[in-house]
Amino acid sequence: MLHGKKIIVVMPAYNAGRTLETTHREIPSDIVDEVILVDDGSTDSTVDVSRRLGITTIVHPENRGYGGNQKTCYATALAHGADVVIMLHPDYQYDPHLLLPMVSMVTDGPYDVVIGSRILGQTESSNMPVWKYISNRFLTLFENILLGAKLSEYHTGYRAFTREVLESLPLGGNSEDFVFDNEMLAQIIMKGYGIGEVSCPAKYFPEASSINFRRSVRYGLGVLRVSLVFRLHRWGIIHSKLFA
Repeated sequence: MLHGKKIIVVMPAYNAGRTLETTHREIPSDIVDEVILVDDGSTDSTVDVSRRLGITTIVHPENRGYGGNQKTCYATALAHGADVVIMLHPDYQYDPHLLLPMVSMVTDGPYDVVIGSRILGQTESSNMPVWKYISNRFLTLFENILLGAKLSEYHTGYRAFTREVLESLPLGGNSEDFVFDNEMLAQIIMKGYGIGEVSCPAKYFPEASSINFRRSVRYGLGVLRVSLVFRLHRWGIIHSKLFA
């Protein structure tokens, strides 16, 4: 616990057997009360490693997709009494040591949500693949304009939420795919919650999960759609269930 708040880390996992133990080892156990892993139909040793490490393990018998995995993650964490929930990918791409500052920014305020930004404090010469960096910058600029926010990026998978935020969002109606992340942030902005950011350099290596170019294009188009729907809904031109 931290300041009397129950802290739960959730890990949406798919074929993370080779990196899970390294990631789990660096989670600060003095502040994290429980780690929950949701396996999305992995074909490797993810579930066996998770159970051996004593992680609370939920298994999807079939792959539901990244968004579907997160829905189970958050629902389970809330059912286990979490006051703060942090999503940390088990592929060791994000630094688990940043859990403490991220959680502190939520428990001590003034933020309701904190994201680990790969762009904040970074430059184009960082180890992010060039095509990912360029698309990240373009999509982020587009979203900041239409959503009326000033985030350094919207596409990180390292995020901390208060219980209040998760309970207030209509997550069940969100996408089961990767654009779930973007829908979630847009909903948070629509509701006026405070979002903080910490600089989080990311690692890129073969075992780190990453979507391919074709799925990235589909994700990018989904991001553009979410942003446009957000703006049209806010102007009252349409009524979207996403932001109801």
